[in-house]
Amino acid sequence: MQVQFNSDSSVMGTDNVASRIEAKVRDKLARFEERLTRLEVHVHDEQRHTHGHDDKACTIEARPRGGRPIGVTEHGSTVDDAARRAATTLAQRLERHFGRGSRHGHDPRPEKVM
Repeated sequence: MQVQFNSDSSVMGTDNVASRIEAKVRDKLARFEERLTRLEVHVHDEQRHTHGHDDKACTIEARPRGGRPIGVTEHGSTVDDAARRAATTLAQRLERHFGRGSRHGHDPRPEKVM
């Protein structure tokens, strides 16, 4: 699974931040690794000129094999906090997305018989 990290100029986009967040996201989503082709992680500061509570945002978009992208955005007081929240929310959404087919013992899109 490929992970692409993006940040704006207001967030310290050093390798340390990128590698730290990537490791946390990979760890949280490891159980879906075989079902995903790519993750895109975007972190940014929504209020660049002021310091406020929950002004950092993290958007993670997962690309399931053969499916439509699934994305989430979460906020936090630090980029690490926002990334942790986004990874947790995405894990829940992926569990629901992938769990649907395995919970039901049938083809999720059966052919219509006319």
